[in-house]
Amino acid sequence: MDIKLRLTIMNFFQFFVWGIWLISLGGYMGQVFGPLEGSSIGLSIGRTYGSMGWASLFMPALLGIIADKYLSAQKVLGISHIIAGIAIYFATRATNSTEMYWIIFATSCFYMPTIALNNSVSYAVLNKFSFDVQKTFTPIRVWGTVGFIIAMWVTDLTDWKSNTLQFVFASVSMIITGLFCFTLPDVPAENKNSNQSLTSKFGLDSFVLFKQKKMAIFFVFAMLLGAALQITNMFGDTFIRDFGSNPEYQGTFGVEHSVFIISLSQISETLFILTIPFFLKRFGIKQVMIFSMIAWVLRFALFGIGNPGSGVIFLILSMIVYGMAFDFFNISGSLFVEKQTNSKIRSSAQGLFMLMTNGVGAIIGGEMAGRTVSYFTIANKIQWPSVWFSFAAYAFVIAIAFAILFKYKHDPKELENLEH
Repeated sequence: MDIKLRLTIMNFFQFFVWGIWLISLGGYMGQVFGPLEGSSIGLSIGRTYGSMGWASLFMPALLGIIADKYLSAQKVLGISHIIAGIAIYFATRATNSTEMYWIIFATSCFYMPTIALNNSVSYAVLNKFSFDVQKTFTPIRVWGTVGFIIAMWVTDLTDWKSNTLQFVFASVSMIITGLFCFTLPDVPAENKNSNQSLTSKFGLDSFVLFKQKKMAIFFVFAMLLGAALQITNMFGDTFIRDFGSNPEYQGTFGVEHSVFIISLSQISETLFILTIPFFLKRFGIKQVMIFSMIAWVLRFALFGIGNPGSGVIFLILSMIVYGMAFDFFNISGSLFVEKQTNSKIRSSAQGLFMLMTNGVGAIIGGEMAGRTVSYFTIANKIQWPSVWFSFAAYAFVIAIAFAILFKYKHDPKELENLEH
């Protein structure tokens, strides 16, 4: 099979297996465990999603060390997917939120590292066969987002989002993906980091960047915005499904196909990626990041005034602005780190950026979102407009603080190579 086709299939399934359950998990927990746990279910959902952040703090570095020193990277990738697939199956037997927390944590310990490992394997294989990595990998990686979207559609249209079949589907898909990894060209361990200290292996040497005021401020805001990133993953599906308890919205397309509606966010994400080179060169990283923060304000505020009936247009607009909110922060932030750091710690700096957003940010976001939802739960009924407007206010305060505190002078020539 053609190398690029094999990597495309790998990237497709890398995110397909995540899209099956990531968005629908919160809605499932609210539906199944909510009646038993009452107002505490919001906090339970937030902490369960936050477990992915805890897993992201240490497991990617640990499995990366194994792939560097002891075992071929594609084998580590395959084994990780298989173990994650076995772990997620036990979600079919969870009877309360505590059990679900530990199951998702165990799954995340082996799934979250595969995101970085998938990139490493893809880069290594493309280099091995003399492809231009920069030009070749991007169209391959886009299929990962396509996989995530299609998985959401399958889970929604089959209504597996409402029962344990989503976890069976995820388990089988992860195991098949793991087995497929073993068919990829060999990426042998090279002991390439054998002379590094343990601090370097875990990417902790990049913490020296906190000595630079500009970078310290940037990473702190990356953490704060990373918290916002998790909120609609946790509660977007729960929010839309909750309208089903109101006779006015029962049977509407939005309630019946909540995950499908949310998938518009990922479609928007793929389109906004294409606009990043223009916006970065025209406005610079600071303004692009502010655009992202304002988009988060709109994302949450539109949820606050939207509904699956006459207000469905506001839900759709919220999905559209998500592309700007996500991409202008994640992709542009990564490019900023690439430009501002020394080549000796560049990989570690990217790891630090991910740690602050998907690790610490996810943990804070899970706890903060869970407590907010619990606070606005009255007589076991969540006051969703108050929840979303609170999050919108949070994003607005971050935008104002970032505009004041982050000092950066834009040089249009600095990012000219993004157009090529």
